[in-house]
Amino acid sequence: MQKLEGIAVSPGIAIGEALVIDREGGHIPRRFLPPSAADAELLRLDGAIQGLAGEISRDRDAVAKELGARYGAIFDAHLQMLRDPILRGELEQLLRERHFSAEYAVNRTLRRYAKVFQSLEGSFVAERATDINDIEKRLIRQLSGQPRQDFSKLTSPAIVLAHDLTPSETACMNKRLVLGFATDAGGPGSHTAIVAQGMEIPAVLGVGNLLNEAASGDLVIIDGDHGNVIVRPDEATLAEYRRRVEHQESHAVELESLRDLPAQTGDGERITLLANIEFPQEVAHCLERGSEGIGLYRTEFLYLGTTVEPDEDVHYRAYAEVVQAMQGRPVVIRTLDLGADKLTHLQALEPERNPFLGLRSIRLSLRHLPTFRTQLRAILRASVLGDVRIMFPLISTVMELRKAKMILADVCEDLEEHGIPCRRDVPVGIMVEVPAAAVMIDLLAPAVDFLSIGTNDLIQYTLAVDRTNKDVVNLYNSCDPAVLRLIAQTCDGARRCHKPVSLCGQMSSNPIYLMLLLGLGLRQLSVSPSAVPEIKQACRAVTIPQCEAVAARVLTMDNARDIKQFLREELRKVAADLVH
Repeated sequence: MQKLEGIAVSPGIAIGEALVIDREGGHIPRRFLPPSAADAELLRLDGAIQGLAGEISRDRDAVAKELGARYGAIFDAHLQMLRDPILRGELEQLLRERHFSAEYAVNRTLRRYAKVFQSLEGSFVAERATDINDIEKRLIRQLSGQPRQDFSKLTSPAIVLAHDLTPSETACMNKRLVLGFATDAGGPGSHTAIVAQGMEIPAVLGVGNLLNEAASGDLVIIDGDHGNVIVRPDEATLAEYRRRVEHQESHAVELESLRDLPAQTGDGERITLLANIEFPQEVAHCLERGSEGIGLYRTEFLYLGTTVEPDEDVHYRAYAEVVQAMQGRPVVIRTLDLGADKLTHLQALEPERNPFLGLRSIRLSLRHLPTFRTQLRAILRASVLGDVRIMFPLISTVMELRKAKMILADVCEDLEEHGIPCRRDVPVGIMVEVPAAAVMIDLLAPAVDFLSIGTNDLIQYTLAVDRTNKDVVNLYNSCDPAVLRLIAQTCDGARRCHKPVSLCGQMSSNPIYLMLLLGLGLRQLSVSPSAVPEIKQACRAVTIPQCEAVAARVLTMDNARDIKQFLREELRKVAADLVH
């Protein structure tokens, strides 16, 4: 048995025989053509580009239909790269001046592009090298007439193991037959990881030496919850994972019965469970799982895969659809969180050297006021349709908040002057996701109607850890005492100012943190839609005095490992089914 560690990017457990896809290191020979052949070679190249563009478009449409616009937008980005006139010009120059074959020109040019992205170590931008490699492989396949790798044609269930998988290969997987997959390369910010999550296929990336340890036909376990790949498991390990799979399946059935029950603790304290969404079509799933509203409506999807800025009506339709579907339940719309890991036409073509500390979120909105005003106008127009609330991301100073609120007030006045219905009293809140906001909570809280703690960013900014960098991802820990003290400080500050506070980061979706969060004073959580039933079960299994005792103990502890183990054991005492 070999137990290998990687990065968990898509949850779940898969058990099956391995299918090893080993295509790494394919060599394209350096081939020269006579000058007279350049025109014919260029026609062949253009034909391949056109053929691949059609293939990518079909992939985009199929993925968007199955998973939603966010995932289809990945392939729009591929189309933009493929049709880039600068790339086309470089390839033509190599054909005409260096007399390269089309295959060698594509190989040489796109691998050079990929190396530039890969050199940006520690940045989400480095993950885009995988997208460029995808285009290179597919374009060379078009030129050579090779059949495309089609996982949809598998005849029996398998675990796919590879050095790397491109987003297009992942999107083509038949999830009834591809039980799970793992790769040597890749990380949590890659488009391959995003597609795997959307398809709900258990996946582990960045294993490192996977193909040296496994062969086709080996029995393999993919643990997408903890980032483990187990090759040729022994009988005891296999039995344990089979038991876990059976337990997860039966537990999912039990959780369905909780949908219409309140998230209420054993001693009668009411907890509000809201949902985090990215797309309007997720609303149905939220309601099916028993969500009481939308605590975080991310709006960046409007900008993915497009070079044309969405106008006010595009924004309005997206917001109105969700607000109307929620039928009076609260909908918290977060203004654009563009920047860092979301490259759009609003940013310079040259990547920032340190994007997580650069022009992003509210900073970007305040720099690009027409874009900001367009979004605020649409939100205010939609506010008359239901319980709409506005939330500003990445607030780090009081001055930023004042500027954002001033622009909001100005937009509201403009709408009123033109006779356009809107609500002047829309509640305004902020994300607490940088240490500065938590430290200044006594000054920020009185200026807003509500607060929401975004732990994903709060953790990385507090610990100076890029959560997309596999080399330091082990340092990214929700249980770090410094992070927990900032959460406690935020809750205390909100309570003193009599302002409601929620938590919408990934911590809120994991049951092991529930007792701690309730003990710190949180009474509202915004979680991923699929996590609503488990968090509701955890709420109904505890009492507030139990939770306060857990929180008091945790705040005396000095290391994340002991805190996490303590939280697991405390949850096991009251709801063993929820401890994975």
